[in-house]
Amino acid sequence: MEENLIKTCLHDRHVKLGALMSPFGGFDMPIQYVGITEEHNAVRKDVGVFDVSHMGEVRVKGPDAFKFVNYIFTNDLTGAPDGQIFYGMLCYENGGTVDDLLVYKVNDSEYFLVINASNIEKDVKWILSQAEGFDVSIENESDYYGEVAVQGPNAEKKLQEIIGLPIEDIPFYNFKTFKVGDETIIVSRTGYTGEDGFEVYGSHSYIQQLWDKLMEAGVQPCGLGCRDTLRFEVGLPLYGDELSADISPIEASLSMFVKLDKDNFIGKEALSKQKKDGVTRRIVGLELEGNAIPRHSYPIEVEGKKVGEVTTGYRSISTGKSVAMAMIDKPFDKLGTKVDVRIRKKVFPATVVKKRFYDKSYKK
Repeated sequence: MEENLIKTCLHDRHVKLGALMSPFGGFDMPIQYVGITEEHNAVRKDVGVFDVSHMGEVRVKGPDAFKFVNYIFTNDLTGAPDGQIFYGMLCYENGGTVDDLLVYKVNDSEYFLVINASNIEKDVKWILSQAEGFDVSIENESDYYGEVAVQGPNAEKKLQEIIGLPIEDIPFYNFKTFKVGDETIIVSRTGYTGEDGFEVYGSHSYIQQLWDKLMEAGVQPCGLGCRDTLRFEVGLPLYGDELSADISPIEASLSMFVKLDKDNFIGKEALSKQKKDGVTRRIVGLELEGNAIPRHSYPIEVEGKKVGEVTTGYRSISTGKSVAMAMIDKPFDKLGTKVDVRIRKKVFPATVVKKRFYDKSYKK
């Protein structure tokens, strides 16, 4: 299995730094360098950098680009200025989620889609299968791009010093393209940590040089371990846990990214029905009493009867509390509801809370 893993353009650097490497989404990725807690705290309090070159990039161009992307995407791109970024989902007709993604609007006839590593092949195939009748070209550019995420309250200051480009005036969820030598790089004010930060896309050689400069400047390299603890604390979903082909955006409590008042889009009918009739289960937050740590797929019970299961759980590094996101049947999803989490042979009392356990610190 190891031989078949894809290596990112920064793989040799992770190994040299002594990172703990592990398979993720078909890639050999760094899980941690000095430790998840230390890396997590670097991002919350200072700055850290992640190799996110495993993410997929798809470019949609052509006269029907806006019409097509708006048709496959749950959010609404209508009237958006160039340079704006949208979060949302691709859905099947039944409302299940193909993937969650970011859509970068270059202009009305060009969009840049950033998709999850484990879904690249499936997503590209699905996107291509929907394109009949639209005047668009669809290019999978995942092999060209490397990508790093520089995240934390000091991300802007540190990245600005290193790349020397005017990034300070990029608003949250916007991007700019810059000409650097012979290539064009993309810098967006986005991330997956709940902190201010940027994601930089460029050729493999550009990203390797940028990584080396970040290391020279003393920026903490961070692995996927703390990427998960950071995204989880601020209530951001992970495909495969809080979203899947069997979990719709409505069930995932992500209705705000599903614009049911726009023209037809794939899955609209099923999602409108779910919104109107209500769903039988949804993703909520849980806070456990004591120190027990809930893990993915642990059962949630009420009076000994299973009513759901944990999708992600941790002892929150930033708050010190044992918390989880969980898919729970109605009516046990209401705030303040008391439930039990089964951890092996014991049950631990928990309360349904909001699924954001830590406040985001994005730049306004």
